Amino acid sequence: MTTEYLLRSVAPLGGEPVDVLLADGVVAAIGPDAGSRAGADVTEIDGTGLVLLPGLVDLHTHLREPGREDAETVLSGTRAAALGGFTAVHAMANTTPTQDTAGVVEQVWRLGRDAGWVDVHPVGAVSVGLEGEHLAELGAMAGSAARVRVFSDDGRCVHDPVLMRRALEYTKAFDGVVAQHAQEPRLTAGAQMHEGVVSAEIGLAGWPAVAEEAIVARDVLLAEHVGARLHVCHLSTAGSVEIIRWAKSRGIAVTAEVTPHHLYLTDELVRGYDPVFKVNPPLRTAADVEAVREGLADGTIDIVATDHAPHPREDKDCEWAAAAFGMTGLETALSVVQETMVDTGRMTWADVARVLSTTPAEIGRVADQGRPVAVGEPANLTLVDPSARRTVVPEEQGTASVNSPFRGRELPGAVVATFLRGRATVLDGIPQDDADGSQRAAGRARLA
Repeated sequence: MTTEYLLRSVAPLGGEPVDVLLADGVVAAIGPDAGSRAGADVTEIDGTGLVLLPGLVDLHTHLREPGREDAETVLSGTRAAALGGFTAVHAMANTTPTQDTAGVVEQVWRLGRDAGWVDVHPVGAVSVGLEGEHLAELGAMAGSAARVRVFSDDGRCVHDPVLMRRALEYTKAFDGVVAQHAQEPRLTAGAQMHEGVVSAEIGLAGWPAVAEEAIVARDVLLAEHVGARLHVCHLSTAGSVEIIRWAKSRGIAVTAEVTPHHLYLTDELVRGYDPVFKVNPPLRTAADVEAVREGLADGTIDIVATDHAPHPREDKDCEWAAAAFGMTGLETALSVVQETMVDTGRMTWADVARVLSTTPAEIGRVADQGRPVAVGEPANLTLVDPSARRTVVPEEQGTASVNSPFRGRELPGAVVATFLRGRATVLDGIPQDDADGSQRAAGRARLA
């Protein structure tokens, strides 16, 4: 029997409190009559002071499986995603073997389906083995059971303009999108951090902003020429924001994402040589952070994507030069957006739904995610307590890795509940283990 949930006095998109009934996998009723339409065994949740959002959708997640299960698995990564309020993630292609064939993307898709925490949409590689030489099986992946629509060599740039043009032309045929990791490799050889005052003072090789901006500029022109969709991954510089703004003014079909860490952290943190702050693209200057916040607020940057990049301890607990690039982010993304954008007055909760749910689902062509909180819509939902405060302890998170750059920071907001097609994956902030076919009874403090 499917469990019904009656959310009492919740605020959809931060608006006026209403009662919301979830039944048979959809939003069954909204308003004063919601309770009267509930069955006898309905589970009630006191939503006083809570914000109801459509389930979050991440366009940029590294789940590491297959190949690096020591860092993360589809099971652990999607569990972390549910705890962060996500109901769908796009799993990036840099696995071992690479997600460059129909067989591998279908494997990842099935692992996500079996895990059951969120919907997993594999991202197909643009090139075979991410080597940037030959196009991968884009059409076969698009036609597979995984129905891939996003393609990326993330972690590596598609630096050959001819290959990038061909990828744009090919994906246009089935309404796909190429998601580019914008990094000119010859300008970033040996780079360890952002090139600027801090890198000069502490003696680390710099990653110049122009290495990102040159690829962004090239690719928006290629997208215009081909008439195809382009998505720019983890945009990080003020110059890139201006290029995207110019491209959109010309009607070019380009979208862009910013990560939570590029919204919040700066290269000043690298002065301590703590590898937890080593990421690609690198943390930039305070001026860049201000520019990407402004770009997100005015719609130039379309979405927030986590670039969740888990690593085992030995890959981060070492000297800076030997450490891996990347940070975890699924369980802190919403809090960072609240602190940097909502609590500062730059965005509303409706805007949060747009950049963390609706638009990512549109870019990824995921039809049943990012839907409005409305009667008849799929009950993929997230219930958030914006008044909560929490200190980040990576060892207490759901992800298998602990390389969070927010360790020890107090962040606002907490995910109280997450629903995937009406099934609670998280209640009272606790994941609901459904392996035995019944919801776990823990975490019912808010339940009536």
